[in-house]
Amino acid sequence: MMAAMSAGSASIAPEFDTARLDAFLRGALPGRASGAMTLERISGGQSNPTFFLSYAEAGTRLVLRKKPPGPLLPSAHAVDREYRILKALAGSAVPVPPVVLLHGQDDVVGTPFYLMERLDGRVFHDTALPGVAPDDRAAMYFAMAETLAALHGFDWQAAGLSDYGKPGNYYARQIARWSRQWRETKTQDIPAVDRVFAWLGEHLDETPETTIVHGDFRLGNLMFSPTEPRVIAVLDWELSTLGHPLSDAAFSCLPWHSTPQMYAGIVGLDRAALGIPTQAEYLDRYCKAAGRSDGPGRFHLAFSLLRFAVILDGIAARAKVGNAAAENAIVVGEMAESFALRAEAVIEGGD
Repeated sequence: MMAAMSAGSASIAPEFDTARLDAFLRGALPGRASGAMTLERISGGQSNPTFFLSYAEAGTRLVLRKKPPGPLLPSAHAVDREYRILKALAGSAVPVPPVVLLHGQDDVVGTPFYLMERLDGRVFHDTALPGVAPDDRAAMYFAMAETLAALHGFDWQAAGLSDYGKPGNYYARQIARWSRQWRETKTQDIPAVDRVFAWLGEHLDETPETTIVHGDFRLGNLMFSPTEPRVIAVLDWELSTLGHPLSDAAFSCLPWHSTPQMYAGIVGLDRAALGIPTQAEYLDRYCKAAGRSDGPGRFHLAFSLLRFAVILDGIAARAKVGNAAAENAIVVGEMAESFALRAEAVIEGGD
């Protein structure tokens, strides 16, 4: 979501007073906020509005992430949590952008926001990795697996994150949360959603493993080196919490369960020619790097696909009240049924 993502049109004005932000930064970042401030909205995001912010004269290149305007679910868009986890992970085996400051009040840009350094790298929202050599595609998928294993190996207790979520009972709480969100905000009736929620409740994973989980760990939320198949930053931490590591592992398998039309997936493509590993090969690399004997099974994969369906429908719900961060929110929301049906296919033994 940084250098490799396209900036929005300059004609799309931000929903806040840029002069007020400029004045605030000149006081908060002495020496880094001189000359003219430029601000560019980054297109492609579906959640927290994000901007490139720079002061060319001072050589300052930052990224601003803020809560969206308007009514929000109580726990949604917690930019303070994003800032906290990024700060905790700084210097660890998990690469993250350096954070600069957090402003928790509404007085500057209308909602809380934080700033982080802008990195130079590549972000791929098409999981077929266009323009990349086949050998590098395989290396990038395996780098994703190893980065996820590093996250799950992070000592969250030593980092002071014991209150970052509730240890244990993760899936029971998640199913309750997402089924409640579905009931309260759904924009359409999708019978497969209700069927999968019922199946998940009957096949609950009650193992007590607890790690930091990213909550949206996928290829499109990784930044790679400009020239190497190496992850230089994990982005978009707003759904991170304490949870079950296999939830992240299963969600990162999204490409193998979606078509290019559904969410830039790889189903139907010649994956061998592209150099993309199989899901089994990817998960084997993750398990070896994480020191695990088992990866996600049907329950974990079905839950991740269903959760994504609910998230997509939630984007459509926000769009209906004019509160989504991307113009194509309604179109994306219509993919919810496709992912619910994929979740049902996993339960029934489909690939």
